[in-house]
Amino acid sequence: MNRIKRISTELLQKHPTKFGVEFDANKKALNELAVVRSKVLRNELAGYITARLRKQAAQEKASMAAAEDEVEERESEEAEE
Repeated sequence: MNRIKRISTELLQKHPTKFGVEFDANKKALNELAVVRSKVLRNELAGYITARLRKQAAQEKASMAAAEDEVEERESEEAEE
């Protein structure tokens, strides 16, 4: 696991509520939580965290939509009987 993934994973585990899907907000959160000497490293960390949380949010949204569709199918089947 490279250092971007490792550091990002550690930060997300320790401070899950500090980060969101906004890149600029994640950069500010990184400045508050960690001492990152390099602007490039900070941006890479914030970008990785942002992408990971956006992907996670999209997966949750898709699973919720699938569950809703399943419930609607059951209700329509019960109505037909």
